[in-house]
Amino acid sequence: MAEAATGFLEQLKSCIVWSWTYLWTVWFFIVLFLVYILRVPLKINDNLSTVSMFLNTLTPKFYVALTGTSSLISGLILIFEWWYFRKYGTSFIEQVSVSHLRPLLGGVDNNSSNNSNSSNGDSDSNRQSVSECKVWRNPLNLFRGAEYNRYTWVTGREPLTYYDMNLSAQDHQTFFTCDSDHLRPADAIMQKAWRERNPQARISAAHEALEINECATAYILLAEEEATTIAEAEKLFKQALKAGDGCYRRSQQLQHHGSQYEAQHRRDTNVLVYIKRRLAMCARRLGRTREAVKMMRDLMKEFPLLSMFNIHENLLEALLELQAYADVQAVLAKYDDISLPKSATICYTAALLKARAVSDKFSPEAASRRGLSTAEMNAVEAIHRAVEFNPHVPKYLLEMKSLILPPEHILKRGDSEAIAYAFFHLAHWKRVEGALNLLHCTWEGTFHEVSVYPKKELPFFILFTAGLCSFTAMLALLTHQFPELMGVFAKAMSDIFCSAEFRDWNCKSIFMRVEDELEIPPAPQSQHFQN
Repeated sequence: MAEAATGFLEQLKSCIVWSWTYLWTVWFFIVLFLVYILRVPLKINDNLSTVSMFLNTLTPKFYVALTGTSSLISGLILIFEWWYFRKYGTSFIEQVSVSHLRPLLGGVDNNSSNNSNSSNGDSDSNRQSVSECKVWRNPLNLFRGAEYNRYTWVTGREPLTYYDMNLSAQDHQTFFTCDSDHLRPADAIMQKAWRERNPQARISAAHEALEINECATAYILLAEEEATTIAEAEKLFKQALKAGDGCYRRSQQLQHHGSQYEAQHRRDTNVLVYIKRRLAMCARRLGRTREAVKMMRDLMKEFPLLSMFNIHENLLEALLELQAYADVQAVLAKYDDISLPKSATICYTAALLKARAVSDKFSPEAASRRGLSTAEMNAVEAIHRAVEFNPHVPKYLLEMKSLILPPEHILKRGDSEAIAYAFFHLAHWKRVEGALNLLHCTWEGTFHEVSVYPKKELPFFILFTAGLCSFTAMLALLTHQFPELMGVFAKAMSDIFCSAEFRDWNCKSIFMRVEDELEIPPAPQSQHFQN
Protein backbone atom coordinates (compact mmCIF):
# COMPACT_ATOMS: atom_id res chain seq x y z
CA MET A 1 0.00 0.00 0.00
CA ALA A 2 2.79 2.39 0.92
CA GLU A 3 4.66 1.54 -2.29
CA ALA A 4 1.54 2.28 -4.37
CA ALA A 5 1.06 5.63 -2.64
CA THR A 6 4.72 6.51 -3.17
CA GLY A 7 4.49 5.54 -6.84
CA PHE A 8 1.37 7.67 -7.27
CA LEU A 9 3.06 10.70 -5.67
CA GLU A 10 6.14 10.26 -7.86
CA GLN A 11 3.96 10.02 -10.96
CA LEU A 12 1.99 13.11 -9.92
CA LYS A 13 5.22 15.02 -9.28
CA SER A 14 6.61 14.02 -12.68
CA CYS A 15 3.39 15.18 -14.38
CA ILE A 16 3.56 18.55 -12.64
CA VAL A 17 7.23 18.93 -13.52
CA TRP A 18 6.49 18.02 -17.14
CA SER A 19 3.65 20.55 -17.26
CA TRP A 20 5.88 23.31 -15.90
CA THR A 21 8.62 22.40 -18.34
CA TYR A 22 6.62 22.20 -21.57
CA LEU A 23 3.27 23.89 -20.86
CA TRP A 24 4.46 27.03 -19.11
CA THR A 25 2.71 29.28 -21.61
CA VAL A 26 -0.62 27.58 -20.88
CA TRP A 27 -0.06 28.05 -17.15
CA PHE A 28 0.76 31.72 -17.75
CA PHE A 29 -2.47 32.41 -19.61
CA ILE A 30 -4.45 30.46 -16.99
CA VAL A 31 -3.03 32.69 -14.25
CA LEU A 32 -3.88 35.81 -16.25
CA PHE A 33 -7.41 34.55 -16.83
CA LEU A 34 -7.90 33.85 -13.11
CA VAL A 35 -6.64 37.31 -12.21
CA TYR A 36 -9.09 38.85 -14.71
CA ILE A 37 -12.05 36.81 -13.36
CA LEU A 38 -11.20 37.61 -9.73
CA ARG A 39 -10.44 41.29 -10.29
CA VAL A 40 -13.68 42.38 -8.56
CA PRO A 41 -13.49 40.12 -5.45
CA LEU A 42 -9.80 40.87 -5.05
CA LYS A 43 -10.42 44.63 -5.53
CA ILE A 44 -7.52 44.87 -7.92
CA ASN A 45 -8.63 48.24 -9.33
CA ASP A 46 -8.95 49.76 -5.84
CA ASN A 47 -5.55 48.41 -4.83
CA LEU A 48 -3.95 49.82 -7.95
CA SER A 49 -5.54 53.20 -7.27
CA THR A 50 -4.20 53.12 -3.71
CA VAL A 51 -0.73 52.29 -5.01
CA SER A 52 -0.97 55.12 -7.51
CA MET A 53 -1.95 57.60 -4.79
CA PHE A 54 0.90 56.42 -2.60
CA LEU A 55 3.41 56.82 -5.43
CA ASN A 56 2.13 60.33 -6.15
CA THR A 57 2.94 61.36 -2.59
CA LEU A 58 6.57 60.27 -2.83
CA THR A 59 9.24 62.95 -3.05
CA PRO A 60 12.21 63.00 -5.43
CA LYS A 61 14.49 62.14 -2.52
CA PHE A 62 12.78 58.76 -2.29
CA TYR A 63 13.54 58.00 -5.93
CA VAL A 64 17.16 59.04 -5.45
CA ALA A 65 17.47 56.72 -2.48
CA LEU A 66 15.65 53.90 -4.31
CA THR A 67 17.79 54.06 -7.46
CA GLY A 68 20.96 54.58 -5.46
CA THR A 69 20.25 51.56 -3.26
CA SER A 70 19.43 49.43 -6.31
CA SER A 71 22.68 50.51 -7.95
CA LEU A 72 24.64 49.69 -4.78
CA ILE A 73 23.09 46.22 -4.40
CA SER A 74 23.58 45.34 -8.07
CA GLY A 75 27.17 46.62 -7.84
CA LEU A 76 27.87 44.37 -4.86
CA ILE A 77 26.37 41.42 -6.74
CA LEU A 78 28.54 42.30 -9.75
CA ILE A 79 31.71 42.42 -7.62
CA PHE A 80 30.89 39.08 -5.99
CA GLU A 81 30.06 37.45 -9.35
CA TRP A 82 33.30 38.73 -10.86
CA TRP A 83 35.36 37.47 -7.91
CA TYR A 84 33.66 34.07 -8.02
CA PHE A 85 34.18 33.84 -11.77
CA ARG A 86 37.90 34.74 -11.49
CA LYS A 87 38.44 32.16 -8.75
CA TYR A 88 36.27 29.25 -9.88
CA GLY A 89 35.70 29.96 -13.59
CA THR A 90 31.91 29.95 -13.43
CA SER A 91 29.01 32.15 -12.38
CA PHE A 92 27.70 31.65 -8.85
CA ILE A 93 24.09 32.42 -9.82
CA GLU A 94 24.31 30.11 -12.81
CA GLN A 95 25.84 27.33 -10.73
CA VAL A 96 23.12 27.62 -8.07
CA SER A 97 20.46 27.63 -10.76
CA VAL A 98 21.82 24.51 -12.43
CA SER A 99 22.51 22.65 -9.18
CA HIS A 100 19.34 23.45 -7.20
CA LEU A 101 16.67 24.89 -9.47
CA ARG A 102 17.14 22.65 -12.51
CA PRO A 103 16.22 19.40 -10.65
CA LEU A 104 13.04 21.07 -9.37
CA LEU A 105 12.09 22.10 -12.90
CA GLY A 106 12.65 18.66 -14.37
CA GLY A 107 16.35 18.74 -15.29
CA VAL A 108 17.75 15.26 -15.86
CA ASP A 109 21.36 14.21 -15.58
CA ASN A 110 22.37 12.49 -18.77
CA ASN A 111 24.86 10.26 -17.08
CA SER A 112 22.36 8.90 -14.58
CA SER A 113 19.94 7.86 -17.32
CA ASN A 114 22.42 5.68 -19.12
CA ASN A 115 22.19 2.42 -17.19
CA SER A 116 23.28 -0.50 -19.31
CA ASN A 117 23.52 -4.12 -18.19
CA SER A 118 26.44 -4.99 -20.41
CA SER A 119 30.07 -4.17 -19.74
CA ASN A 120 30.29 -2.38 -23.09
CA GLY A 121 27.46 -0.06 -22.12
CA ASP A 122 29.12 0.68 -18.79
CA SER A 123 32.33 1.48 -20.60
CA ASP A 124 30.51 3.88 -22.93
CA SER A 125 28.92 5.71 -20.01
CA ASN A 126 32.28 5.89 -18.24
CA ARG A 127 33.83 7.32 -21.37
CA GLN A 128 31.13 10.00 -21.61
CA SER A 129 31.44 10.97 -17.96
CA VAL A 130 35.23 10.97 -18.00
CA SER A 131 35.36 13.13 -21.14
CA GLU A 132 33.62 15.94 -19.24
CA CYS A 133 36.03 15.90 -16.30
CA LYS A 134 38.52 18.69 -15.78
CA VAL A 135 40.82 16.87 -13.34
CA TRP A 136 42.32 13.70 -14.79
CA ARG A 137 44.53 11.01 -13.36
CA ASN A 138 48.01 11.41 -14.80
CA PRO A 139 48.47 8.43 -17.19
CA LEU A 140 52.26 8.62 -16.68
CA ASN A 141 52.17 8.94 -12.90
CA LEU A 142 55.20 7.71 -11.00
CA PHE A 143 55.38 4.89 -8.45
CA ARG A 144 55.09 6.14 -4.89
CA GLY A 145 57.48 3.73 -3.25
CA ALA A 146 60.08 3.39 -6.01
CA GLU A 147 60.08 6.96 -7.38
CA TYR A 148 58.21 9.53 -5.31
CA ASN A 149 59.72 8.35 -2.02
CA ARG A 150 63.22 8.86 -3.38
CA TYR A 151 62.53 12.60 -3.26
CA THR A 152 61.42 12.22 0.37
CA TRP A 153 64.58 10.31 1.28
CA VAL A 154 66.81 13.05 -0.17
CA THR A 155 64.98 16.22 0.86
CA GLY A 156 62.77 15.08 3.74
CA ARG A 157 59.74 16.67 2.04
CA GLU A 158 56.56 15.13 0.69
CA PRO A 159 56.41 15.16 -3.13
CA LEU A 160 52.62 14.97 -3.28
CA THR A 161 50.00 17.31 -1.87
CA TYR A 162 47.23 16.13 0.40
CA TYR A 163 44.67 17.10 -2.25
CA ASP A 164 46.43 14.94 -4.85
CA MET A 165 46.63 11.92 -2.53
CA ASN A 166 42.99 12.37 -1.54
CA LEU A 167 41.99 12.22 -5.22
CA SER A 168 44.06 9.05 -5.61
CA ALA A 169 42.32 7.50 -2.61
CA GLN A 170 38.97 8.24 -4.25
CA ASP A 171 40.19 6.65 -7.49
CA HIS A 172 41.35 3.53 -5.65
CA GLN A 173 38.01 3.16 -3.91
CA THR A 174 36.21 3.59 -7.24
CA PHE A 175 38.36 1.18 -9.26
CA PHE A 176 39.34 -1.45 -6.68
CA THR A 177 36.25 -1.87 -4.47
CA CYS A 178 32.62 -2.88 -4.89
CA ASP A 179 29.55 -3.30 -2.69
CA SER A 180 30.07 -7.05 -2.18
CA ASP A 181 33.59 -6.73 -0.70
CA HIS A 182 32.26 -7.21 2.82
CA LEU A 183 31.40 -10.81 1.89
CA ARG A 184 35.12 -11.63 1.42
CA PRO A 185 37.41 -10.99 4.41
CA ALA A 186 40.50 -10.02 2.37
CA ASP A 187 38.58 -7.59 0.18
CA ALA A 188 36.87 -6.15 3.26
CA ILE A 189 40.28 -5.37 4.76
CA MET A 190 41.46 -3.75 1.53
CA GLN A 191 38.29 -1.70 1.36
CA LYS A 192 39.31 -0.10 4.65
CA ALA A 193 42.97 0.08 3.62
CA TRP A 194 42.25 2.34 0.63
CA ARG A 195 40.64 4.84 3.01
CA GLU A 196 43.61 5.02 5.39
CA ARG A 197 45.67 8.21 5.33
CA ASN A 198 48.73 6.71 7.01
CA PRO A 199 50.91 4.84 4.45
CA GLN A 200 52.18 2.38 7.05
CA ALA A 201 48.61 1.53 8.05
CA ARG A 202 47.76 0.82 4.41
CA ILE A 203 50.81 -1.40 3.97
CA SER A 204 50.07 -3.32 7.20
CA ALA A 205 46.47 -3.87 6.05
CA ALA A 206 47.70 -5.20 2.71
CA HIS A 207 49.96 -7.75 4.44
CA GLU A 208 47.04 -8.75 6.69
CA ALA A 209 44.85 -9.32 3.63
CA LEU A 210 47.53 -11.49 2.00
CA GLU A 211 47.65 -13.70 5.07
CA ILE A 212 44.00 -14.54 4.48
CA ASN A 213 44.00 -14.96 0.71
CA GLU A 214 45.87 -14.12 -2.50
CA CYS A 215 44.38 -10.67 -2.95
CA ALA A 216 45.22 -8.80 -6.16
CA THR A 217 44.50 -5.35 -4.74
CA ALA A 218 46.79 -6.05 -1.77
CA TYR A 219 49.65 -6.80 -4.17
CA ILE A 220 48.84 -3.58 -6.04
CA LEU A 221 49.11 -1.50 -2.89
CA LEU A 222 52.43 -3.10 -1.91
CA ALA A 223 53.81 -2.63 -5.43
CA GLU A 224 52.83 1.03 -5.46
CA GLU A 225 53.86 2.04 -1.95
CA GLU A 226 56.19 -0.51 -0.31
CA ALA A 227 58.47 -1.54 -3.20
CA THR A 228 61.59 0.63 -3.20
CA THR A 229 62.70 -0.24 -6.75
CA ILE A 230 60.93 -0.73 -10.07
CA ALA A 231 62.13 -4.35 -10.17
CA GLU A 232 60.46 -5.09 -6.83
CA ALA A 233 57.28 -3.37 -8.00
CA GLU A 234 57.26 -5.43 -11.20
CA LYS A 235 57.61 -8.64 -9.19
CA LEU A 236 54.65 -7.72 -6.99
CA PHE A 237 52.56 -6.71 -10.00
CA LYS A 238 53.20 -10.12 -11.59
CA GLN A 239 51.85 -11.76 -8.45
CA ALA A 240 48.89 -9.40 -8.59
CA LEU A 241 48.34 -10.35 -12.24
CA LYS A 242 48.16 -14.04 -11.35
CA ALA A 243 45.57 -13.43 -8.62
CA GLY A 244 43.64 -10.79 -10.58
CA ASP A 245 43.37 -12.86 -13.75
CA GLY A 246 41.80 -15.74 -11.80
CA CYS A 247 39.24 -13.43 -10.19
CA TYR A 248 38.46 -11.87 -13.56
CA ARG A 249 37.76 -15.20 -15.23
CA ARG A 250 35.51 -16.37 -12.39
CA SER A 251 33.49 -13.15 -12.29
CA GLN A 252 33.22 -13.14 -16.08
CA GLN A 253 31.25 -16.37 -15.96
CA LEU A 254 28.90 -15.06 -13.26
CA GLN A 255 28.40 -11.47 -14.38
CA HIS A 256 24.91 -12.09 -15.80
CA HIS A 257 23.57 -13.70 -12.60
CA GLY A 258 22.70 -10.40 -10.96
CA SER A 259 23.73 -6.81 -10.33
CA GLN A 260 26.04 -7.87 -7.49
CA TYR A 261 28.05 -10.16 -9.77
CA GLU A 262 28.04 -7.55 -12.49
CA ALA A 263 29.56 -4.95 -10.14
CA GLN A 264 32.17 -7.46 -9.02
CA HIS A 265 33.09 -8.22 -12.62
CA ARG A 266 33.44 -4.52 -13.36
CA ARG A 267 35.76 -4.15 -10.39
CA ASP A 268 37.83 -7.18 -11.47
CA THR A 269 38.09 -5.71 -14.97
CA ASN A 270 39.44 -2.43 -13.62
CA VAL A 271 41.94 -4.27 -11.43
CA LEU A 272 43.20 -6.40 -14.33
CA VAL A 273 43.59 -3.43 -16.69
CA TYR A 274 45.41 -1.43 -14.04
CA ILE A 275 47.84 -4.26 -13.31
CA LYS A 276 48.67 -4.86 -16.97
CA ARG A 277 49.15 -1.14 -17.60
CA ARG A 278 51.52 -0.77 -14.63
CA LEU A 279 53.44 -3.85 -15.72
CA ALA A 280 53.94 -2.23 -19.11
CA MET A 281 55.13 0.94 -17.38
CA CYS A 282 57.59 -1.12 -15.30
CA ALA A 283 58.99 -2.62 -18.52
CA ARG A 284 59.31 0.91 -19.96
CA ARG A 285 61.16 2.14 -16.85
CA LEU A 286 63.53 -0.84 -16.94
CA GLY A 287 64.48 -0.20 -20.57
CA ARG A 288 62.42 -2.98 -22.17
CA THR A 289 60.57 -0.51 -24.37
CA ARG A 290 59.57 -2.90 -27.17
CA GLU A 291 58.09 -5.29 -24.63
CA ALA A 292 56.19 -2.39 -23.08
CA VAL A 293 54.81 -1.35 -26.47
CA LYS A 294 53.60 -4.90 -27.14
CA MET A 295 51.90 -5.11 -23.74
CA MET A 296 50.14 -1.79 -24.28
CA ARG A 297 48.94 -2.75 -27.76
CA ASP A 298 47.60 -6.08 -26.47
CA LEU A 299 45.85 -4.32 -23.60
CA MET A 300 44.19 -1.79 -25.93
CA LYS A 301 42.99 -4.62 -28.18
CA GLU A 302 41.64 -6.64 -25.27
CA PHE A 303 39.81 -3.70 -23.65
CA PRO A 304 39.21 -1.13 -26.41
CA LEU A 305 36.45 0.74 -24.60
CA LEU A 306 38.28 1.43 -21.34
CA SER A 307 39.67 4.80 -22.37
CA MET A 308 39.55 6.17 -18.80
CA PHE A 309 43.14 4.98 -18.22
CA ASN A 310 44.44 6.80 -21.34
CA ILE A 311 46.73 3.93 -22.25
CA HIS A 312 47.33 5.46 -25.68
CA GLU A 313 49.35 8.25 -24.03
CA ASN A 314 51.66 5.66 -22.49
CA LEU A 315 51.95 4.05 -25.91
CA LEU A 316 52.80 7.36 -27.62
CA GLU A 317 55.63 8.03 -25.16
CA ALA A 318 57.09 4.55 -25.62
CA LEU A 319 56.90 4.77 -29.42
CA LEU A 320 58.66 8.14 -29.36
CA GLU A 321 61.43 6.55 -27.31
CA LEU A 322 61.80 3.93 -30.06
CA GLN A 323 61.67 6.74 -32.67
CA ALA A 324 58.90 4.81 -34.41
CA TYR A 325 57.37 7.96 -35.84
CA ALA A 326 55.18 6.14 -38.37
CA ASP A 327 53.55 4.18 -35.54
CA VAL A 328 53.14 7.38 -33.56
CA GLN A 329 51.32 8.94 -36.52
CA ALA A 330 49.03 5.91 -36.75
CA VAL A 331 48.10 6.22 -33.06
CA LEU A 332 47.48 9.95 -33.44
CA ALA A 333 45.24 9.34 -36.46
CA LYS A 334 43.03 7.21 -34.22
CA TYR A 335 42.93 9.38 -31.10
CA ASP A 336 43.44 12.92 -32.41
CA ASP A 337 39.75 13.21 -33.20
CA ILE A 338 37.40 16.08 -32.49
CA SER A 339 34.92 13.82 -30.70
CA LEU A 340 37.53 12.62 -28.20
CA PRO A 341 38.96 14.66 -25.33
CA LYS A 342 42.25 16.32 -26.20
CA SER A 343 45.39 16.37 -24.10
CA ALA A 344 48.78 18.05 -24.20
CA THR A 345 50.35 14.71 -25.18
CA ILE A 346 48.19 14.41 -28.30
CA CYS A 347 48.48 18.06 -29.39
CA TYR A 348 52.21 18.47 -28.80
CA THR A 349 53.09 15.06 -30.22
CA ALA A 350 51.25 15.96 -33.42
CA ALA A 351 53.18 19.25 -33.49
CA LEU A 352 56.46 17.40 -32.95
CA LEU A 353 55.84 15.14 -35.94
CA LYS A 354 55.03 18.13 -38.17
CA ALA A 355 58.08 20.02 -36.90
CA ARG A 356 60.33 17.01 -37.47
CA ALA A 357 59.76 17.27 -41.24
CA VAL A 358 61.18 20.82 -41.50
CA SER A 359 63.03 21.66 -38.28
CA ASP A 360 66.49 20.41 -39.29
CA LYS A 361 66.77 22.98 -42.11
CA PHE A 362 64.62 25.69 -40.63
CA SER A 363 66.00 29.23 -40.27
CA PRO A 364 63.89 32.14 -38.98
CA GLU A 365 65.83 34.69 -41.04
CA ALA A 366 65.47 32.74 -44.28
CA ALA A 367 61.79 32.10 -43.59
CA SER A 368 61.23 35.83 -43.01
CA ARG A 369 62.82 36.68 -46.36
CA ARG A 370 61.24 34.06 -48.60
CA GLY A 371 58.14 33.25 -46.57
CA LEU A 372 57.03 29.94 -45.13
CA SER A 373 56.74 26.86 -47.29
CA THR A 374 53.69 24.61 -47.12
CA ALA A 375 55.39 22.11 -44.82
CA GLU A 376 56.70 24.88 -42.56
CA MET A 377 53.26 26.46 -42.45
CA ASN A 378 51.74 23.11 -41.44
CA ALA A 379 54.33 22.75 -38.67
CA VAL A 380 53.72 26.29 -37.43
CA GLU A 381 49.96 25.74 -37.45
CA ALA A 382 50.35 22.48 -35.49
CA ILE A 383 52.53 24.19 -32.88
CA HIS A 384 50.10 27.08 -32.72
CA ARG A 385 47.23 24.65 -32.14
CA ALA A 386 49.16 22.91 -29.36
CA VAL A 387 50.07 26.20 -27.68
CA GLU A 388 46.44 27.26 -27.84
CA PHE A 389 45.43 24.05 -26.08
CA ASN A 390 47.99 24.43 -23.27
CA PRO A 391 50.10 27.61 -23.30
CA HIS A 392 52.11 26.50 -20.24
CA VAL A 393 54.04 23.73 -21.99
CA PRO A 394 56.58 25.79 -24.04
CA LYS A 395 58.18 27.33 -20.96
CA TYR A 396 58.99 23.86 -19.63
CA LEU A 397 60.12 22.48 -22.99
CA LEU A 398 62.34 25.52 -23.55
CA GLU A 399 63.60 25.15 -19.94
CA MET A 400 62.53 28.64 -18.97
CA LYS A 401 60.88 27.13 -15.89
CA SER A 402 62.32 24.40 -13.67
CA LEU A 403 60.77 20.96 -13.84
CA ILE A 404 59.47 19.25 -10.72
CA LEU A 405 58.06 15.79 -10.14
CA PRO A 406 54.70 15.45 -11.91
CA PRO A 407 51.60 15.03 -9.74
CA GLU A 408 49.32 12.02 -9.75
CA HIS A 409 46.45 14.17 -11.06
CA ILE A 410 46.54 16.91 -13.66
CA LEU A 411 44.27 19.76 -14.66
CA LYS A 412 43.63 19.78 -18.39
CA ARG A 413 45.15 22.84 -20.06
CA GLY A 414 46.76 23.77 -16.77
CA ASP A 415 50.28 24.04 -15.41
CA SER A 416 50.15 20.57 -13.86
CA GLU A 417 49.49 18.97 -17.25
CA ALA A 418 52.39 20.96 -18.73
CA ILE A 419 54.73 19.66 -16.00
CA ALA A 420 53.60 16.05 -16.53
CA TYR A 421 54.04 16.30 -20.30
CA ALA A 422 57.44 18.02 -20.26
CA PHE A 423 58.78 15.66 -17.58
CA PHE A 424 58.51 12.68 -19.94
CA HIS A 425 58.62 14.28 -23.41
CA LEU A 426 61.39 16.88 -23.15
CA ALA A 427 63.96 14.28 -24.25
CA HIS A 428 61.90 13.47 -27.36
CA TRP A 429 61.84 17.13 -28.41
CA LYS A 430 65.59 17.45 -27.85
CA ARG A 431 66.19 14.37 -30.00
CA VAL A 432 64.58 16.05 -33.05
CA GLU A 433 67.08 18.59 -34.36
CA GLY A 434 65.68 22.12 -34.56
CA ALA A 435 62.28 21.23 -33.09
CA LEU A 436 62.75 23.36 -29.98
CA ASN A 437 64.03 26.24 -32.12
CA LEU A 438 60.90 26.13 -34.27
CA LEU A 439 58.76 25.90 -31.14
CA HIS A 440 60.52 28.93 -29.66
CA CYS A 441 60.04 31.03 -32.79
CA THR A 442 56.37 30.13 -33.13
CA TRP A 443 55.67 30.51 -29.43
CA GLU A 444 57.14 34.02 -29.38
CA GLY A 445 54.76 34.99 -32.16
CA THR A 446 57.25 35.42 -35.00
CA PHE A 447 54.78 34.10 -37.56
CA HIS A 448 51.51 34.08 -35.60
CA GLU A 449 50.10 36.03 -32.73
CA VAL A 450 49.76 33.35 -30.11
CA SER A 451 46.45 33.59 -28.32
CA VAL A 452 45.84 33.05 -24.64
CA TYR A 453 43.36 30.25 -25.32
CA PRO A 454 41.28 29.09 -23.55
CA LYS A 455 39.77 32.53 -23.01
CA LYS A 456 36.66 32.21 -20.89
CA GLU A 457 33.62 34.15 -21.95
CA LEU A 458 31.92 36.24 -19.30
CA PRO A 459 28.77 34.55 -17.96
CA PHE A 460 25.39 36.09 -18.73
CA PHE A 461 24.71 37.08 -15.12
CA ILE A 462 27.89 39.17 -14.92
CA LEU A 463 26.86 41.10 -18.01
CA PHE A 464 23.30 41.38 -16.69
CA THR A 465 24.34 42.71 -13.27
CA ALA A 466 26.80 45.10 -14.94
CA GLY A 467 24.01 46.50 -17.13
CA LEU A 468 21.60 46.67 -14.19
CA CYS A 469 24.17 48.47 -12.03
CA SER A 470 24.93 50.99 -14.80
CA PHE A 471 21.23 51.61 -15.53
CA THR A 472 20.25 52.15 -11.90
CA ALA A 473 23.29 54.37 -11.34
CA MET A 474 22.27 56.48 -14.32
CA LEU A 475 18.72 56.77 -12.96
CA ALA A 476 20.08 57.78 -9.55
CA LEU A 477 22.27 60.47 -11.15
CA LEU A 478 19.43 61.84 -13.28
CA THR A 479 17.04 61.84 -10.32
CA HIS A 480 19.58 63.73 -8.24
CA GLN A 481 20.28 66.31 -10.94
CA PHE A 482 16.70 66.73 -12.22
CA PRO A 483 14.43 65.75 -9.31
CA GLU A 484 11.27 67.51 -10.55
CA LEU A 485 11.44 66.17 -14.08
CA MET A 486 12.20 62.58 -12.95
CA GLY A 487 9.49 62.80 -10.29
CA VAL A 488 6.86 63.85 -12.79
CA PHE A 489 8.03 61.17 -15.19
CA ALA A 490 7.80 58.50 -12.47
CA LYS A 491 4.30 59.64 -11.49
CA ALA A 492 3.19 59.56 -15.11
CA MET A 493 4.54 56.06 -15.53
CA SER A 494 2.86 54.90 -12.33
CA ASP A 495 -0.44 56.34 -13.51
CA ILE A 496 -0.13 54.47 -16.78
CA PHE A 497 0.48 51.09 -15.18
CA CYS A 498 -1.86 51.55 -12.26
CA SER A 499 -4.82 53.13 -14.04
CA ALA A 500 -7.64 50.96 -15.31
CA GLU A 501 -7.61 52.86 -18.60
CA PHE A 502 -3.86 52.29 -19.19
CA ARG A 503 -4.55 50.96 -22.68
CA ASP A 504 -5.64 54.45 -23.82
CA TRP A 505 -2.28 55.97 -22.92
CA ASN A 506 0.69 56.25 -25.19
CA CYS A 507 4.13 57.81 -25.24
CA LYS A 508 2.73 61.15 -26.49
CA SER A 509 0.45 61.49 -23.46
CA ILE A 510 3.41 60.93 -21.13
CA PHE A 511 5.39 63.84 -22.51
CA MET A 512 2.27 66.05 -22.69
CA ARG A 513 1.72 65.47 -18.99
CA VAL A 514 5.35 66.24 -18.20
CA GLU A 515 5.04 69.53 -20.09
CA ASP A 516 1.85 70.43 -18.21
CA GLU A 517 3.36 69.65 -14.80
CA LEU A 518 6.51 71.68 -15.48
CA GLU A 519 4.61 74.42 -17.39
CA ILE A 520 6.90 74.15 -20.39
CA PRO A 521 5.72 76.51 -23.16
CA PRO A 522 5.10 74.91 -26.55
CA ALA A 523 7.77 75.38 -29.19
CA PRO A 524 6.95 78.23 -31.63
CA GLN A 525 6.11 77.15 -35.15
CA SER A 526 7.85 78.65 -38.13
CA GLN A 527 6.15 81.13 -40.49
CA HIS A 528 6.14 78.55 -43.24
CA PHE A 529 4.02 76.15 -41.22
CA GLN A 530 1.70 78.96 -39.97
CA ASN A 531 0.94 79.96 -43.51
